[in-house]
Amino acid sequence: MTTTVYVPCDTTAHSLGADKVASLLERAARERSLDVTIKRNGSRGLFWLEPLVEVDTPEGRVAYGPVDPSEVASLVEAGLFDGAQTHERALGLTEEIEYLKKQQRLTFSRIGITDPLSIEDYETYRGFNGLKSAIARDSQSIVDEVKTSGLRGRGGAAFPTGIKWQTVHDEAPGQKYIVCNADEGDSGTFADRLVMECDPYLLIEGMTIAGLAVGADQGYIYLRSEYPIAHRILNEAIVRATDAGYLGMNILDSGRNFHLEVRLGAGAYICGEETSLLESLEGRRGLVRAKPPLPAIEGLFGRPTVVNNVLSLAAIPYILDHGGQAYADYGMGRSRGTIAMQLAGNVKRGGLVELAFGTTLSDLMNDFGGGTLSGRPLKAVQVGGPLGAYLPESQWNNPIDYEGFAAFGGVVGHGGVVMFDDSVDMGDQARFAMEFCTVESCGKCTPCRIGAVRGVEVIDRIRAGENAEKNLTLLGELCETMVDGSLCAMGGMTPFPVQSVMTHFPEDLTPQYAKEAGGTPC
Repeated sequence: MTTTVYVPCDTTAHSLGADKVASLLERAARERSLDVTIKRNGSRGLFWLEPLVEVDTPEGRVAYGPVDPSEVASLVEAGLFDGAQTHERALGLTEEIEYLKKQQRLTFSRIGITDPLSIEDYETYRGFNGLKSAIARDSQSIVDEVKTSGLRGRGGAAFPTGIKWQTVHDEAPGQKYIVCNADEGDSGTFADRLVMECDPYLLIEGMTIAGLAVGADQGYIYLRSEYPIAHRILNEAIVRATDAGYLGMNILDSGRNFHLEVRLGAGAYICGEETSLLESLEGRRGLVRAKPPLPAIEGLFGRPTVVNNVLSLAAIPYILDHGGQAYADYGMGRSRGTIAMQLAGNVKRGGLVELAFGTTLSDLMNDFGGGTLSGRPLKAVQVGGPLGAYLPESQWNNPIDYEGFAAFGGVVGHGGVVMFDDSVDMGDQARFAMEFCTVESCGKCTPCRIGAVRGVEVIDRIRAGENAEKNLTLLGELCETMVDGSLCAMGGMTPFPVQSVMTHFPEDLTPQYAKEAGGTPC
């Protein structure tokens, strides 16, 4: 009887020695003449346990982790190939690990279970069922199902996906495009990468359904250039999906076509903004376009274009397979379905957590994250990337949903949660927000291009004790100008973290705090 051992192949596990672990396990089985198959699966997203090795047993998969290559020999001696639980790295049945068991995984139901490139594995776990359902419908019916689901963009703006698709659908027949924004650049985010590296057919299926819904026969994945493993896996998955009839010409003998290509991003944060992304995809510098016209009407090469984030498109197969209402049954208010929150920063148990909207940051950071890695008290948390507000403890018990967060100036964004303990200098963090904008701005509009530079200078003067009160007033006025006058969210949101520090952590902007904390300048 063959024993199957799973070792993840995603970027995180790879960086922590998973390839070496897999090689050593294979050698150990060969030396013992054991019938063992080493299968490279995706990551479960429990990053503090990577590399997480799993062994198939009659009771289910048994987990061991984190496994360092130096521990492989002792694990094998302790009976790893038999699923024995005597070694200190033994974690019991994978599905019973509390961090995983408490989640509500809809989009991420397959990651860590399957071989990312195996179409057979994907099909075994309901893969392509959504596509088959879509092929049996007319295009308007597909759009209506997405509307019913209440799905909103998971990239930041939270615009209703069904409304965007309807706009493109209603444009005159002709060349239309599906563009996936996979330029995942927000701090503390990795959910897009996990989809692409661990379940690539999910994204392919979602984009194909989108093409059927709006009448587009060409799609592009605009991939962050820093994701070489995702690049390789996506390209191979596209070839295999085409060979299997799920992509390309005459999909599943339906007479409908959809072609897909991966294009590497330009390495610029601003290219995560949809119009800048389209400029880059067309071969030009990533400058933000003025709106209107919207990309849904004049997008890529001037044609109607659906631009969606990876997580938005990855939610589509579940919706078409199980129905829009089944997805909408999760969540709260106008925030329906689940959100992939990503725990990072000073956190004990970092990783991916998929839950229905409505949980609180406090529960997320404590029940899942286990508090800070340093063991010191939490001071602040930034949600929604480098342009999200820094939230104080008084806001951690608010339910996570789009409208709820917006009410107190918070941003859900792409779901990145970066935690800071009480040793952080929030004055430095405010300065970093402005400095980040000076580096990443496309430079097209004055409030963003000039405002961020002046912002760094004003914060430096405040922290140096130079006319602190007047400069605080000036900083507030500068932030308002950037929010109201910037062409896109790059300049419009840069003030959010600065304003949150001014409101909730004003003492960290004082010259005395800068001196004691070793801030810049002192």
